[in-house]
Amino acid sequence: MLLSNHYRFHDFGLLIMRVGLGIMFMVHGYPKITGGPEMWAGLGGVMGQVGLGFAPAFWGLLAALAEFGGGLLLALGLGFRLACFGLLVTMIMATVMHLSAGDGFGDYSHALESSFVFLGLLLAGPGRYSLDERLFGRRGV
Repeated sequence: MLLSNHYRFHDFGLLIMRVGLGIMFMVHGYPKITGGPEMWAGLGGVMGQVGLGFAPAFWGLLAALAEFGGGLLLALGLGFRLACFGLLVTMIMATVMHLSAGDGFGDYSHALESSFVFLGLLLAGPGRYSLDERLFGRRGV
């Protein structure tokens, strides 16, 4: 069973990944959302590294919303690819932040690994056990 390629647990595996990652990102994002404009400006300051140094509080709020709201949508499998895209961009920018600060691999590895996971999920889709599937069915999957 473990070595066969029948993929009968594919959708269940996606469900476990979605719910687990979604809850973890909600936990990470909640203090950022409730941290207020000062925290948002600190988070959004990294956008200056890519030439978007204006409105850091706005960018930080977007990052916080991507983590918390994106985590919720990920867990539900609702607006899944949009949520994955927002989380992917947020994790890429978190990686950029750590690298530009001269942090070591242990500091940026979580963000980099999460980037790969969200890119893979973006391509794979939410699976059968998702609200997207329930509400919209499989379109071109």
